[in-house]
Amino acid sequence: MIESTCGRLVLIPSTTLHLRTELEAPHRLGELLEASVSPDWPCGEYDQDAMRYFLECLESGGTAAEGWYGWYALTPHEPIRALVGAGGYFGPPDENGGVEIGYSILPEWRRHGLATLLSETLVARAFDIPTVRCVRARTTPENTASIRVLERSGFQQCGSLDGDGRIHFERMRQ
Repeated sequence: MIESTCGRLVLIPSTTLHLRTELEAPHRLGELLEASVSPDWPCGEYDQDAMRYFLECLESGGTAAEGWYGWYALTPHEPIRALVGAGGYFGPPDENGGVEIGYSILPEWRRHGLATLLSETLVARAFDIPTVRCVRARTTPENTASIRVLERSGFQQCGSLDGDGRIHFERMRQ
């Protein structure tokens, strides 16, 4: 299992096995991740529709899709890690070098800087790819915590509400 440690989080890319387990036997996800999983899992907008979308994309995209969808965010604490959130990309870079990120943190783990850390890590990982020029994110106007996370992560608001009632943000490569 590939893991990436970024300070107070360990990130694990979701695989088809993880996603099938989450959808069919969610109580077994902790075994695969070697972590405790809250009974409140999944969190935020990371729901069964998102899981099915990521699974479909990974199945159709093969190895080229690996790492471009869901990532599990865990605390690195011993003796047992805890699954605290999820984040990722809505797919590989588009023809203009843009990617979109999303993230969710369980309520009991919020207000500890983990969403900002996850967002910044996703941005840094995207910009490690030379063709990525812009990282985008969207949130609702009511989600002031997410707006603050994006602003702290260097995103700028761009444009007005879209048809889904979301504000668009972007961060350009420096």
